[in-house]
Amino acid sequence: MAHASTPLVSVVIPCYNAQRYIGATIASVLAQKDVALEIIVVDDGSRDDSVALVRTGFPAVRIIEQANAGVAAARNAGIAAARGEWIAFIDADDIWLPGKLAAQLAQMAALPDCRMSYTAWKVWPSDVPQPPPDYLARLQDEAADSARWAGATGWIYPQLLLDCVVWTSTVLMRRTLLAELNGFDTSLRLGEDYDLWLRASRVTPIHRVARPYALYRIHPASITRATPAENYRARVIGQALGRWGLASPDGRTGDAAAVRRMLAKSWSDFAGAHLQARNLGQARRAGWTALRTDPTHVPAWKVLVKTGLKALSPSKEKT
Repeated sequence: MAHASTPLVSVVIPCYNAQRYIGATIASVLAQKDVALEIIVVDDGSRDDSVALVRTGFPAVRIIEQANAGVAAARNAGIAAARGEWIAFIDADDIWLPGKLAAQLAQMAALPDCRMSYTAWKVWPSDVPQPPPDYLARLQDEAADSARWAGATGWIYPQLLLDCVVWTSTVLMRRTLLAELNGFDTSLRLGEDYDLWLRASRVTPIHRVARPYALYRIHPASITRATPAENYRARVIGQALGRWGLASPDGRTGDAAAVRRMLAKSWSDFAGAHLQARNLGQARRAGWTALRTDPTHVPAWKVLVKTGLKALSPSKEKT
């Protein structure tokens, strides 16, 4: 997996019970041409045969095994073990398309001040391991329309305050940048990627390759999620605002009203999840937090009304 003329890229793949998909993921990484690669799979306490599959099918892949500690800790372990000048991430059920790393390295070679890149991507609802050839052919036709795949690029802190516009499985970063940022925050069980991109956006422009070079798999196991214990989105954005406010390093200023609306929506969404789970006390508190953030946020009023109605029903309330 070496190519002498290019810098080494260490590809970090956190893995948790990904036996069905990880072989296709690794194959898509190995399909990257004209790039020197090392692949590091960090198994985060899987209970299936993921490790055995990788060890048998891909003997050149380095494997790190750890007790389950979450994806942030798994990625940090991979970063610590990496030998490459560049670090790329891909989750164990996603797919890279040919040319991804070469396109990013070529772009950043022309942008010497840029230490982080990401690409456009396509959401792929599927539980089959490999994308079928006809699907890839259609995507290849769509990929030529660069305007369709454009997005936030450069000093993107203001855009990140409104949405996590960067997806982890498309990211390529200098290892020195990750060292400067101290990697992913392991106290975040969700939003650890969002937090890192915000911190990165304070010290480097983050450029986007306006072509879809990855498939973000949505499958049955990824759709059903437990009710969140914390509003991680509000926590991550709140930390950023507390440290840096709305000002971007390039002199622009984020839209304060838009940020308030986004934060209010995060709290009404959080309230709605707890309403669905009948955690009425938590739903009520979150609804009021949304309204304190933005009193005009209609979904928060709706959640509070529904919470009051459910409280009158005979089923037992959780707090």
